Amino acid sequence: MTPLEQLAVLAAGLGSGILTSTVGVASLLSFPVLVAVGLPPVVANASNTVGLTPGALSGSWGYRTELREHPRVTAAVLGTCAVGSVAGAVLLLALPAAVFEGIVPWLILGTCLLVGAQPRLSGWLRTRRGEEVPERLHMSSPTLGFATLTGVYGGYFGAGSGVMMLAVLGLGTDLPFRVANALKTLAVLAANLVATVIFLVAADLEWRAVALLAAGSICGGYVGARIGRRLPAPLLRAGIVVAGVSAAVLLWR
Repeated sequence: MTPLEQLAVLAAGLGSGILTSTVGVASLLSFPVLVAVGLPPVVANASNTVGLTPGALSGSWGYRTELREHPRVTAAVLGTCAVGSVAGAVLLLALPAAVFEGIVPWLILGTCLLVGAQPRLSGWLRTRRGEEVPERLHMSSPTLGFATLTGVYGGYFGAGSGVMMLAVLGLGTDLPFRVANALKTLAVLAANLVATVIFLVAADLEWRAVALLAAGSICGGYVGARIGRRLPAPLLRAGIVVAGVSAAVLLWR
């Protein structure tokens, strides 16, 4: 890579780190940059995942206050996504890539629309349950199941998995949006960590790209957490919906 290309990869890491901690579609920025500077798609995909993992880690650290508020839910999200991503990584190695190509854009589009409609849906569900029913501050068995499936998707493909986790938490719990957004970042971290271990053992990596993405994403992830914490929930939710729809459209092309 030329010095200019290296600068572009570093900037992509910074931007992707911010996206990881805010709207959750980081790979749609960094992966095309890696391909544009000449990396083969498979090498770019593996290098992208490994390079962005430090950004998810710094983003989760930036959200540490929110993650401490509900430790049982935090542990459940971390466990379900880690276990699910193992299954997703196995599917990645065992199945042809075309298996999910047709449904991935629909999954991202559907879940980002759920994120946008979640306040109305949650209000409707609360009315159905009755006002005397306490808030759902723990994950039910169905919510745990969907969280695990989100982890499977994250391990297999990954793009938009944070948006999916946000939809699962928004519909399955009554946690504040800022806490759910923090848990979404943690879910991305869990899936990326598992994939990173596998890619370190079994994949070809471009280590210069990994190092540049990691350097940028560490800063971006922490900055993104501070931005995400301060943005009003409606504005952040709107950004997530726009990013999710954009991701689905790009994947259809």
